[in-house]
Amino acid sequence: MAQSRNRNHGFTLVELLVVIAIIGVLVGLLLPAVQAAREAARRMSCSNNFKQIGLAVHNYHSAYKAMPTHGSGTDDGSDSLFNSYWYQQSDAYNCKMLSVFVGLTPFFEQQGLWDQISNPMDYDSDGVIDFPSMGPSNEEVNYAPWSTEIPMLRCPSDPGVGLPALGRTNYAVSLGDAGFELQFGNLSVWLHPEAEQSAQSNASHRGAFVLHRQLKFRDVIDGLSNTICMGEILTDLGDNDVRTMPLNSSGGANPIENPSHCRELGFIDPERPGFWGPAAPARAADTNTRGARWASAWNPFTAFNTILPPNREFCTSTNWANAEVFPAASRHQGGVHILLCDGSVQFVTDSIEAGNSNNPVVRRAADGGTANYLPGNPSPYGLWGALGTRAGREVIDQAL
Repeated sequence: MAQSRNRNHGFTLVELLVVIAIIGVLVGLLLPAVQAAREAARRMSCSNNFKQIGLAVHNYHSAYKAMPTHGSGTDDGSDSLFNSYWYQQSDAYNCKMLSVFVGLTPFFEQQGLWDQISNPMDYDSDGVIDFPSMGPSNEEVNYAPWSTEIPMLRCPSDPGVGLPALGRTNYAVSLGDAGFELQFGNLSVWLHPEAEQSAQSNASHRGAFVLHRQLKFRDVIDGLSNTICMGEILTDLGDNDVRTMPLNSSGGANPIENPSHCRELGFIDPERPGFWGPAAPARAADTNTRGARWASAWNPFTAFNTILPPNREFCTSTNWANAEVFPAASRHQGGVHILLCDGSVQFVTDSIEAGNSNNPVVRRAADGGTANYLPGNPSPYGLWGALGTRAGREVIDQAL
């Protein structure tokens, strides 16, 4: 009886190529799902950060019977406010330009950082105090707290890291639905309490936060659940993103009269509508971009307004500091997170009803205003604008 011989069969080249092709197709099909799952996880982490910040605001209010001040700190003690406020730089004081996040550090698990800030610092260990308690002005790179990256203040979907920014933040306070003299905040009221400038300044301060002024929950007449406390912003990647870098003042924008003017000037790249094109005027300094300094109360760094809907362009008429129109923005698909004053977090889409984006910004008639945007009127920027005002008495009848 003949014995059959065992023969070892291997894969042919064709069979191997077929298997590899099938694996490639499966990877191609699964990769978008994996990426979507990762982004969903990052978005949830971002929402959790915001919830912790909201809890910190409420704990702060419970402790001090008021919300933290946006634009607090130390000055030179002189009688002239402009000597120590606003645009000055100093190692001896911080010009009262600390953001709300500085005061919140002990309330979102950053007690160690607060201890550094609230005590004098000898950063070079030579036995001489280099910086006073509460620190210098915010551009001082040798002052470690100002360049510290706080995980609670960063959205995992934003890849921005390092210089030229200092400690970055993806969260910002809401200054409401106006864009006139917001760089002065309550400073105008202090300097000229009897003047028209004071009245003009007050008229535009319609949000949950006002620069240099401490507000309480009771000031939010519209209701804590109907008023935005904070929102997401992006940090700049040096890529001419319209949401993180404004046009240079030579661009001729006038967002006071038309918030959409930067879009209509024709400087946006038609092939990449999220970026300024090659014809756009020169960029401002890279350090003056969105979210570049968590500890600074400057509007581009830690504030936004509800004039243009989320993820629209950052637009200013004179320089980056004035920043009349600076919307919320994020790297999440289709919208941004907002923190309401009651501590809840909502995801708002870019398509939220936002009224007339060409309507002039809210300000007093003495500065050229007309009836369609006088203070006291409902927000001209729809549901989005109404959510930004703390005392507009608008009725919020739509689900977010």
